[in-house]
Amino acid sequence: MLEPMPLAPFLTSLPLPLHGRWVPAGFPSPADDYLEGEIDLGPFLIERPASTFIMRVSGQSMTGAGILDGDFVIVDRSVTARSGHVVVASCNGDLTIKRLHILARGRAVLRAEHPDFPEFVICEETPAEVWGVVVATFRKTL
Repeated sequence: MLEPMPLAPFLTSLPLPLHGRWVPAGFPSPADDYLEGEIDLGPFLIERPASTFIMRVSGQSMTGAGILDGDFVIVDRSVTARSGHVVVASCNGDLTIKRLHILARGRAVLRAEHPDFPEFVICEETPAEVWGVVVATFRKTL
């Protein structure tokens, strides 16, 4: 289950050095050491603080999208959800994180990014409400 977390601890300004070189994910490349400037992660990740929440993910249903159990997601409630967006939705009174797919004739489906989880068809019998759009994810690796 997802639980909203207050943003106050994350909004402190903390500009960090931004290295000017991209890091290759393939073979190492000799690179000059130089700094491009600074980046403040608060404004970079959170454009609209009044409508943004940080939530912690529980479960395996979004591993195919690179969202793992224990990850944090930044959810902006002011972003209009579109087909293909990862969203937090309220289904049967519980919040869940899934990918939104809008089908023909206005029908919509919430799909997990893991083959062991069924899709959730949004209809009169099984209503759902998009609570917000995931705009970023992060995790601590150590």
